[in-house]
Amino acid sequence: MTQENTEGHAADVVKAPGTDVHGTPVVSGMAYAPAMWVVRPDVPPATAPSIAEDKRDAEFARYQAAAKVVAERLTVRGDATIGHASDVLKMSASLATDRGIAKEVKVRISKQGLPAIQSLVGATDKFVTMFEKAGGLMAERVTDLRDVRDRVVAEIQGQPEPGIPVPTEPVVLLADDLAPADTAGLDPELIVGVATELGGPTSHTAIIARQLGIPCIVAMRELRQVKPGDLVLLDGGKGRITINADPAVAEDKVAKDHEWREKVRAWRGPAQTTDGHHAELLVNVQDGTTAAKAAQGQAEGVGLFRTEFCFLDAKTEPSIEEQTSIYSPVFEAFSHGKVVVRTLDAGSDKPIAYANLDDEENPALGVRGLRITGQNPELLQDQLDAIAKASQGHEGKSWVMAPMVSTLREAEWFTQEVRRRGMTGGIMVEVPAVAVMAEEFLKVVDFVSLGTNDLTQYTMAADRLSPHLAEYTDPWQPAVLKLIAQTAAAGKKLGKPVGVCGEAAADPILACVLLGMGVTSLSMAASAVSTVGAQVSAVSFSQCEAAAAVINDARDAKHARNLATEALGIR
Repeated sequence: MTQENTEGHAADVVKAPGTDVHGTPVVSGMAYAPAMWVVRPDVPPATAPSIAEDKRDAEFARYQAAAKVVAERLTVRGDATIGHASDVLKMSASLATDRGIAKEVKVRISKQGLPAIQSLVGATDKFVTMFEKAGGLMAERVTDLRDVRDRVVAEIQGQPEPGIPVPTEPVVLLADDLAPADTAGLDPELIVGVATELGGPTSHTAIIARQLGIPCIVAMRELRQVKPGDLVLLDGGKGRITINADPAVAEDKVAKDHEWREKVRAWRGPAQTTDGHHAELLVNVQDGTTAAKAAQGQAEGVGLFRTEFCFLDAKTEPSIEEQTSIYSPVFEAFSHGKVVVRTLDAGSDKPIAYANLDDEENPALGVRGLRITGQNPELLQDQLDAIAKASQGHEGKSWVMAPMVSTLREAEWFTQEVRRRGMTGGIMVEVPAVAVMAEEFLKVVDFVSLGTNDLTQYTMAADRLSPHLAEYTDPWQPAVLKLIAQTAAAGKKLGKPVGVCGEAAADPILACVLLGMGVTSLSMAASAVSTVGAQVSAVSFSQCEAAAAVINDARDAKHARNLATEALGIR
């Protein structure tokens, strides 16, 4: 371990007690506890004495054995969790035994005579450079690569597995960034708040913190000014950490936050404002297992069934029968509720072997979503047939929407294909061109659903997976809010449903604003339903409308959030 990693974070500039540092809010809530920095292990030197030729095979075997142990540990942890945490742990496990990395390690051992540790360090550096150049999801996985490297190195050395130390008292966890293996194991009883220098609203850290209900802030550029052991007050709703805050003030805020959390835990629905306006709260799911668990909560249905997550590892297209068997449990979980299925959103950060092109210069702007139909027309037809079969006998609403729609011709054609199979057809609003022409699109489809993650990245020309651009990919950006409002207004005019299924729907304050704009449904992670429902039930619809109106004067994301909070009477 290095002292720089524990003490050096505060070495640059030490702020006076009671002063603030700011970042991008992710999960609302208050936490008051000592700061604990994540300590990273030292990276071994890149060079070391050469291994004799007759011992190189054994050295490579030593690396393979260590990598296998790390992969097995991560897989076991992934099997013990569900949802996003499970997926990212299993993804990290696959990195530990990745063939490309193993091949590079073997070359360095057998050809250069480097020991296993130095070979892995060099191989990881090479892949880090490649991932950073690729951008998007690949760049986001740089943290995962380095984390897996550290775990394998520790296993080779016979050292304890690195990661977040288990504190003996509640702490606010601080880090440059957190790997999936770290975030998936967070204990909300001991880790009462999280703040990172990097990351964004849709990063692994943000998603899992939201799933666990831990107050969280990302993209805190001045975070290193907080010293280990400082008593800090973390305000997840405002994206603010107060260093050595006044204890009486801090404890009062935390007590009020605990009261609010008790109300959230006790909330049982329905979601409606104090003056009776109903808010349809739905969940985002990725398979039958997550749908069945979500059905035990307060959600009224599924607002986003991400079908691509069922096939990320598939090498060939599943048959119609295979797809039907995968989709059916989701409809069964909400037999009387609405189920909105999104057709294959393959491409960009979710490549699927049988659906996507091998290489694209800019995959986020490439052949993804509905656009893959041009290369493989039968892919969509088979999927729609399977969805139609799976929905037979479903007593609730069976809706299907296409991702990455950009033109009226696409929207009209897709909707007709869905209607032909006896279901309700709609589209995702992710491309600004659709929001700009929302009224025209709503004339030819049955409904729309705003995917705020992609809509934000395309509107702000900022990769939503970049850890350096969190302030740009905040859905509170005024330009993004204006596009959402314009789409909602078109829906009200034509009497057609307008939903939101991006991460913005899980923000309880923004959820109220969206309702005030005229959004008719909100779909989110199952863990966020009670928080959003409780907040909606604590305000009037007229306050929601006032918040939606006042943000028209916002200059930036932070200003918009503050204006809305004040209009809603939230302190």
